[in-house]
Amino acid sequence: MSHVARNREVWTEYAAEFAEWAPRAWGSDEIHWGIWHVPEAELHALPDVAGMDTIELGCGTGYVSAWLAKRGARPVGIDITPAQLETARRMQAEFGLEFPLLEASAEDVPLPDESFDLAISEYGASIWADPYRWIPEAARLLRPGGWLVFLVNGTIVILCSPDEELPAGRELLRPYFGLHRVEWDGTGGIEFHLGYGDWIRLLRANGLGIENLIEIQAPPEGEPHRYPGLPDREWARRWPSEQIWVARKRA
Repeated sequence: MSHVARNREVWTEYAAEFAEWAPRAWGSDEIHWGIWHVPEAELHALPDVAGMDTIELGCGTGYVSAWLAKRGARPVGIDITPAQLETARRMQAEFGLEFPLLEASAEDVPLPDESFDLAISEYGASIWADPYRWIPEAARLLRPGGWLVFLVNGTIVILCSPDEELPAGRELLRPYFGLHRVEWDGTGGIEFHLGYGDWIRLLRANGLGIENLIEIQAPPEGEPHRYPGLPDREWARRWPSEQIWVARKRA
């Protein structure tokens, strides 16, 4: 089974759980990142999006696009999972925010070249699509000077995570060289992760200059996250459990 088909199946199973959480995310007036909900006001990952055409790659329930719409952007969300898009449409009706939602893969987007000023992914295409396919698509979709901003698991997390759904420890458990396709004990979805050098070379090869790499430190206090396979707060205070790449298409 292809990674697209398997990930669609997995996210169909997850859809009810994420539908439960969606109203809280859509109702937030603050943009925040990742499992620790670190505010954008602290990280400064995004440009001023007012008036921008934006595309969210792997939008899921669409809350990131909703946040951008509240700030004056004109978002489009794409996702491969109909059940997730159904939730996004319900949230649009509930919160009075409308923007296009397309069923499509970030690896093959049915939209014209140079249509957007910002492409964004927070644990969407950024880890569930093959970067050697979705990064070129993102670059194609961006206008010269356009921004690509995406959040992924910290590289150290992946290297220190066992195959089972258990949190990362303090020992290296998988090779760094050749990091790409990751399957967790043959179950669940298929993820993609790269080493730092591979990310840099891939972005540069597609005409994207790196503006920033933000390595997120968990805040000292707050709600625990709800993901059993990800590190706890103590771990994420010492090492980056998440990272945001910020790149810009050369003019």
